[in-house]
Amino acid sequence: MKKNIDANHATFCPQAFKCFEGALEAFFSHECPQLGGTRTRQVLVKSIADMVRQFYPQTSHMQPGQVTWPTVHRDEFSSYGKSIQNTRLTTVILDLVSSQDAIERAKGKKLRVIKKEAVARMCKQAFDQEGCLTHAELAILLKISPHSVGKYIKEWELENREVLPRRGSIHDIGPTLTHKTIIIEKLFIEQKTVQQVSRETKHSLPAIQRYISTFKQILLCKQKGMSTEEAAFSVGKTSRLVNEYEKIIEQYKEKNYVIAALLKSEIGIETRTQITINEG
Repeated sequence: MKKNIDANHATFCPQAFKCFEGALEAFFSHECPQLGGTRTRQVLVKSIADMVRQFYPQTSHMQPGQVTWPTVHRDEFSSYGKSIQNTRLTTVILDLVSSQDAIERAKGKKLRVIKKEAVARMCKQAFDQEGCLTHAELAILLKISPHSVGKYIKEWELENREVLPRRGSIHDIGPTLTHKTIIIEKLFIEQKTVQQVSRETKHSLPAIQRYISTFKQILLCKQKGMSTEEAAFSVGKTSRLVNEYEKIIEQYKEKNYVIAALLKSEIGIETRTQITINEG
């Protein structure tokens, strides 16, 4: 029996090394023996192989105009000072050039409009694949400035009354005022429930609750006549963030909304029965 096992080992074991993982393990064994023994090498090889699969996914079914792009995972937690080296990434496939782009150009559609639509398209595609793009990434992909990307996003969101899922809106990073405006309007003006707004804006329920809490806190501060700095100190937020909410409040004042009434607004929360009906 042992002879059979030894024969099988001699015959088939070498075949296991005729692959990327096997070649990599052999390379480490011969060229980097200081790395450790077999188990250490196997763990290292598996980690590298997993990274290769993540950053170089199968592309046999990619369409013309599509690209693979590594980006931050949409479920990654953001925190101040967190480097990209310590941030979870994922690779997504994006339609950099849509099959309709040439047709639209032939019909006379302006390049600016096509680029704006491309920004929206890629934001949504990345989110659907568990990623979230930044303005800088979109700028690199479309060979335009981050400022132009920001303008396109702002215009698209205002035109469509929809928040585009990108890192600034999902992880609440940077001065993305437009998505705050849309979320607050859906909650306080359109009187939609927390769950509805969460679904429509692709934000988590805790994130929506934070918007409600922060907006009401700053509303109260403004009602008491506090300055931006005083309000920031009172609610424990930055002056920049408070200023963004103040701009939204000023917009409502110009539209003759009563601030006291907004402050008393009760935001609806769906029951489990309502959620089941909506999902069904």
